[in-house]
Amino acid sequence: MTSYLDNAASTCPKPPEVVEAVNECLRTYCANPGRGAHKTAVEAARIIHHTRQKAASFLGVSDSANIIFTQNATDSLNIALHGFLSSGDHVVTSIVEHNAVARPLLVLAKHGVKVTYVATDSTGRLDPEDIVSAIRPETRLVVLTHASNITGVIQPIHEINLALLEKGVPLLLDAAQSAGTLKLDMKNMPVGMMACTGHKSLLGPQGVGLLYISPGLELASVRQGGTGTHSDEEQDELARPDRYECGTLNTPGIAGLGAGIAYIEEKGLDRITAHKNALTAALHEGLLDMKNVTVYGPASGEPRGPLVAFNVTGMHSSELAGMLDREYDIASRAGLHCAPGAHRIMGTHESGAVRLSVGLFNTAEEIEAALEAIKEIAASRL
Repeated sequence: MTSYLDNAASTCPKPPEVVEAVNECLRTYCANPGRGAHKTAVEAARIIHHTRQKAASFLGVSDSANIIFTQNATDSLNIALHGFLSSGDHVVTSIVEHNAVARPLLVLAKHGVKVTYVATDSTGRLDPEDIVSAIRPETRLVVLTHASNITGVIQPIHEINLALLEKGVPLLLDAAQSAGTLKLDMKNMPVGMMACTGHKSLLGPQGVGLLYISPGLELASVRQGGTGTHSDEEQDELARPDRYECGTLNTPGIAGLGAGIAYIEEKGLDRITAHKNALTAALHEGLLDMKNVTVYGPASGEPRGPLVAFNVTGMHSSELAGMLDREYDIASRAGLHCAPGAHRIMGTHESGAVRLSVGLFNTAEEIEAALEAIKEIAASRL
């Protein structure tokens, strides 16, 4: 049986409750939500409304209308960036962002948006003062990841956001790696926008994401089409969430996401995070003790997301990940992880790195087996 340690890409397996919620939708109420008055369509719409409210409560959002359903975190970030920024605007970001941020900004830069890339230390951590120093009179937005998908570094978002609030500049938070692992509360951390996905630590299916838009911000709708409401009006005139949602939503995925959030609430986010942190610490410490192994990211004892990136001397990351898969049945992730800027900081842009990321259903025995496998591979290269 495969030891799955690629949860930062997508958590696997999903809780049985998530599987059942998706199946129940497909069996009994997979009608078009908001497009019919018959009871099956009404039930589909009810589930979407229920999940929207559950997500809002989980994220500390007062009005669930400010939660928008999307395809994934990348889709959420694109909607936010393309809907909020225009020619002449200035945006601040970091050099270690995921391509979900970096690539839309490159496109926007071709259309007159000015971008400042703030440097980090060798672990990818930002200094809040560097973000504040990059603000200009024409700065419209700051966009940053919360937790790195490579080094695991957790950015000082609370401190950065407080400074930005004083400047009157909203923060767009990429919470793809933190939602479902770190507590996110928009009441106590009132960011301008927050993007996340359902298929990572929120334990939902692939193909559904969330975008929170604070009440004080408005975005241009970057997609237009049917919403099932006020069909004779222009889409930009519609109220939230319809203004930003068009076409048929992913009802089975949204039902599964609702079940994933309910599962987290039942088990307790603190307990889940403590479990993942304990496994991550054991993995990190074990790798640090090995000869011929280089470990990246925050030092031992410092906060990090539930993942560790490393390399074995003399091996390309893809070779190492291939051996772990073929010979030890361990699923990992190798390469640049869609964040080449972070790998340049780490000095691994040519070789990439291997990432092991733990999830709720991993065990201490799996971590021990992974460490033993890596130790054997590293010893063979001495």
